[in-house]
Amino acid sequence: MNGTKKYPTLSLLVMCLLGMPIVRAQLGEAATIQRSLGSISDSIAYVDALNRLAMLSYEMSADTTFHYAVRARQIADRLQYDKGKADAINNLGVVYDIKGNQQLALKYYNDAHMAYGRLNDTMNRVQTAMNIAGVYKQLGKDERSVEQFDAALSLGHKLRHDSILSLVIYNYLLLFPDRFTPDETLRYIQEAKMIASRYDDVRTLIAIDHLVAGELLKQGERQAGIALWDSTINSAVQKQLYYVSMDMLIGIGDYMVPDDVQQAIAYYRRGLEIADEHSYLFYSRVMARRLFDLYTARNEQAEAAAYGRMLVELFDEQEHLDNTASIDYLDYAIKEQQVERLAEKSRYQTFFLVLAVFGCLLAVGIIIIIRRSLRTTRRLNAQIVEQNQQMRKTLDALEQSQTENTRMMQIVAHDLRNPIGAIGSAASLMLEAVNRPPVEQKMLELIRKSARDSLDLVSDLLQVHKQADDLPKDVVDLDRILHNCVDLMENKATAKSQRIELRSQPSVVFANREKLWRVVSNLIANAIKFSPIGERISVVLEVASHHVVISVKDRGIGIPESLGTKIFDMFTEARRPGTDGEQPFGLGLAISKHIVEAHNGRIWFESHPERTPGTTFFVELPV
Repeated sequence: MNGTKKYPTLSLLVMCLLGMPIVRAQLGEAATIQRSLGSISDSIAYVDALNRLAMLSYEMSADTTFHYAVRARQIADRLQYDKGKADAINNLGVVYDIKGNQQLALKYYNDAHMAYGRLNDTMNRVQTAMNIAGVYKQLGKDERSVEQFDAALSLGHKLRHDSILSLVIYNYLLLFPDRFTPDETLRYIQEAKMIASRYDDVRTLIAIDHLVAGELLKQGERQAGIALWDSTINSAVQKQLYYVSMDMLIGIGDYMVPDDVQQAIAYYRRGLEIADEHSYLFYSRVMARRLFDLYTARNEQAEAAAYGRMLVELFDEQEHLDNTASIDYLDYAIKEQQVERLAEKSRYQTFFLVLAVFGCLLAVGIIIIIRRSLRTTRRLNAQIVEQNQQMRKTLDALEQSQTENTRMMQIVAHDLRNPIGAIGSAASLMLEAVNRPPVEQKMLELIRKSARDSLDLVSDLLQVHKQADDLPKDVVDLDRILHNCVDLMENKATAKSQRIELRSQPSVVFANREKLWRVVSNLIANAIKFSPIGERISVVLEVASHHVVISVKDRGIGIPESLGTKIFDMFTEARRPGTDGEQPFGLGLAISKHIVEAHNGRIWFESHPERTPGTTFFVELPV
C-alpha cells in the first residue's frame, strides 16, 4: 500500500480543516458568505466570514484562500482580534501546505498553534498539532511527527466536544500503522468510528472504512479487504466526496499493480477522470504519471506516449497557472518576516526611547530636588547654628541656675530638719503624758505624723540632687534587702489589712545598699498607698544571667494612660491621694528613677486599669 503512504497528507488536511459533508455544500456556503460580505456591519463578524471563506475556497483555488486569509489577518491585526488573527494564520499554513512549501506551512501552523494556546482554544490546538504532525511526516521527521500526534491525541481526549479526535486517530493510524499493535489499531478504529457516528461525520466514517479495508488486507483477507476498499471509494464518490476518494483510488491502484494490472489501470483512470472533472491538477498529474509508468513498464508505447503527452500538458498548465497567478507567496512570507522584525525592532526602540525620556525627566527632577534641598539645607544649617548658639547660652544659664537652686535647696532643707525634728520630738513627748484629753491626743498625733512626713520630704529633696558618681557602692545581698524592706513595711500594710507576699532567691549586685533599700521601700510604700484595704501585694526577685529584675505588683487603682509619661517627673502633676487619703509628695518615683539609673539599671511599669486593676513596677539591675 505504497500509494496510501505516499500521498495521504493533502486529502487529510482537507478533512481536518473543513469537515463539510460534500463539496457542493461547501461551494454553496462559500457563495452565500460571499454575497453577504457587503451587509456585515460588525467588524469581528466580517473577519470570521473572511476566514470561513478562505477555508472553504482552498479546494478550488489556493489563491482565493490566500486572498481572504490575508484580508482577514490585516483587519484582525487592526482590531486586535486574536481569534481572527489565529484563524487567518492557520489558513495561511493551509495555503503553503497545498503549495508544497512545508517549511513555511510549518511556521504558520506553529504560530497558529501558539496563538490558540494563548486563547485556551483546545479544539483548534488539537487541529493545528495534527497539521504540524502531517508536515513533519512529509519532511521525513517521523519522531517529531509522532510527538505532535501524541500531543494531539492526549489533548483531544480532554475535550468535551471531541469531534476532532476521530480525525487525529485516523491520521495517526494511516501515517504510522506500524506503531500500533493489531489490538490497539482495532480499538482506535472503533473509538474513531464511535466519535464520527456521534457527530454524523460522513467524511470521517468513509475514511475509517478505508483503514478497516487496509487492516483486512494485512490480516490476509484479500477478497474482503478489496471489496470494502472498493465499496468505500464508491460511497465517497456517491456522496460527492471526490477529494477524499483520490488517495483511496491511488492506494487501491498501487495495491492491485503486482497481481491485477488491468484492475489497477481501471482505478487510475477512474481517479484521473474525477481529477480532470474537478480540476484537481495535482491528482491529475499523479494519476497520469501512474498510468505512464505502467504502460512504459508493459512496453505499450502508444498508451505510454498518450499519457506522456498528458503529463506534459498538465505540467504546462500548472506552470501557466503559476506564472499567471497574481500572488508571490514566497515574497509575502519574506516581507511578512521583515515586517515582524521591523515591528519588533520598533518596539524595542520605542521602549528604550520611552526609557531614555523617563530617565532624562527623572534626572531633571532629581537635579531640581537636589538644588532645592541644598538651598533648604543651607538655610536650615544657618538656623541650626543660630539655635545651637542660643541653646548653649540657655544651657549655661540653666546649669548656673540649677547649681544655685541645688545649693539653696540643700541650705533650706538642712535648715528645716532641726525645727521640724524638734516639732516631732515635742509632739512625741507630749503624747507620753497620761490623762491627755482625746481631742489633744488626736491633734498631737497629727502634728507628729506631719513632722515625720516633712522630714521624709526634706530627705528626699537632699537625695535627689546628689550625683550618681558620689554613691558609694559595694557587693550587696539583694535578697536580704528585700526581706528587710518587707519586714519594715509589714506594719504599714497591716494597718490597711493588707499582706505582702515575697518570692525571692539569693542574688548579689554591686550597688549602694541604702539607696536600693530606699527604691524598694518607695515602691512597696506606693503599692500599699494605692491598694484598697485587704488587698495583696506581690514582691518578686528574678535572676537572669546578666541582670536581676525586681517586680512589685499591686491590685490597686492603676495608672491611667494620660499620667503614664509624668509619674517619674520631679514634682509631677500626676500626684494622687492614696486609697485611705494618704497625701503624696510626687518625689518618690523621681528619686527611685534617679537611683536606679545611677546603678546603670532601668525602671518601668505596666498598668492597664481599663482591663485589669493594679500596677506592676519593674527594676532591672546589672549583675
